Amino acid sequence: MVNLAVDLSGKTALVTGAGSGIGYGVAQVLAQNGAAVILNDLSAGLAGAARSLNGEAWPGDITDPGVIEPVKDRKIDILVNNAGFQHIAPVEDFPPETFRRLLEVMLVAPFLLCRAVLPGMKERGFGRIINIASVHAKIASVFKAGYVSAKHGLLGLTRVVALEAAPHGVTVNAVCPGYVDTPLVRNQLAKLAVEHNLGPDEVLEQVILRPVPQKRLLTPEEVGYLTLFLCSEAAGSITAQGYTIDGGWSQV
Repeated sequence: MVNLAVDLSGKTALVTGAGSGIGYGVAQVLAQNGAAVILNDLSAGLAGAARSLNGEAWPGDITDPGVIEPVKDRKIDILVNNAGFQHIAPVEDFPPETFRRLLEVMLVAPFLLCRAVLPGMKERGFGRIINIASVHAKIASVFKAGYVSAKHGLLGLTRVVALEAAPHGVTVNAVCPGYVDTPLVRNQLAKLAVEHNLGPDEVLEQVILRPVPQKRLLTPEEVGYLTLFLCSEAAGSITAQGYTIDGGWSQV
């Protein structure tokens, strides 16, 4: 475990999509540095994930304004908008309902949550909002119209909220990872292996990691460490930024 010497004692962090993958990795790092964590997800493993971090499980569909409403009454010091999913298809075959759902989960829901927590953060004079926006907030890949559109929008939302919140001690930033070793990426590997008639290790090396200079997947904890720094007092003047962490892939 890397020690960044950040003390989040007394702070409460809400992390969406935290049942596994990046969300769990971020919640784990924040909890290990003193934060009380609230984990949101729709997965069956949410309760166990929360217990493992001595945190609180908050199941529910964050695209539903009724689910978001109780957040307004909670003291949330740190909000990490991470929940998401992927669908891969050419534009002409992309189901419109799936495109809309991607936008709802990865753009509308973060807007609703920002809207819910900002008044309390402004009143207390402190807040950290971290949007997990993906390197696809800055570059595009074929067959990912919904995901790329949502992530580009999330980076724009990050900057608008940051400008509005800046006078109140609240910072808003985006973390833009490349490929992270998560169930989402492992599922993509399985599909790509079939499409390319390759084994899982071969498709990882020849397809996923081909443009990545470091030749490895990121870990969820690495995304957590960057998030931890952005939550610290040392990062108090950093806002409206999108930080790429992708092993040198995109150079943006």
